[in-house]
Amino acid sequence: MKLEVLEDAKQLGVVAARRGAEAIRQAIAEKGQANIIVATGASQFETLSALIAEPDIDWSRVTGFHLDEYLGLDDQHPASFCRYLRERFVEHVPLKQFYYVDGTSDDPHLVCSELGRLIQDHPIDVAFVGIGENGHLAFNDPPADFETTEPYLVVELDEACRKQQAGEGWFATLDDVPKQAISMSCRQILKSTTIICSVPDRRKAEAVQKSLEGPVTPEVPASILQSHEGTTLFIDKSAAALLTSSTFSD
Repeated sequence: MKLEVLEDAKQLGVVAARRGAEAIRQAIAEKGQANIIVATGASQFETLSALIAEPDIDWSRVTGFHLDEYLGLDDQHPASFCRYLRERFVEHVPLKQFYYVDGTSDDPHLVCSELGRLIQDHPIDVAFVGIGENGHLAFNDPPADFETTEPYLVVELDEACRKQQAGEGWFATLDDVPKQAISMSCRQILKSTTIICSVPDRRKAEAVQKSLEGPVTPEVPASILQSHEGTTLFIDKSAAALLTSSTFSD
């Protein structure tokens, strides 16, 4: 895993998007198409905004996959990740196809199976992801399942994760935050050729430090990115606040 520290969230988004766009263009040039994973949340605002403005991407050759979604949340709810992706990404670029996670289904395990079959037919070239305050990767809260090979899972959301969602203003109260979600698994994310991990904000500093400098452990799910050579972690100076000087010199 490589590290880039930027001045602020806006600069982070521009640089991360540029790097992701380069990888998308390369995949299209080499294979005639590209498959990507798109994350949501406050950490992705600047990256996605910059990505849709990147020039010379033939989006008609790009297929996208949704990373995770709450269970039981209407897709018109302000916190719906389906709504987020429609409004911030999908409606802005003429994609070949985008596969959403349907969190409203009566059979979430069937949703996981269907998405799993689809993603196995679309090897991922670029994954845009973030890291949660509790160190989660997608909605894989600690302790994450590092062993499963299932592409998508039904997961339980821990209290720290749910507090983050309420704290960011997506929900009025903690009680309003769903307790379950569908998430892409850690192993599936690691199958991506390139991983662009965008993590701005001081409140993510502890998770960044543990993910980057601590051991690879299910207790810090994003630490598994240390094992992926194609990952670049983009953070701003505030998110880097707890890193040791040796990390910057590596």
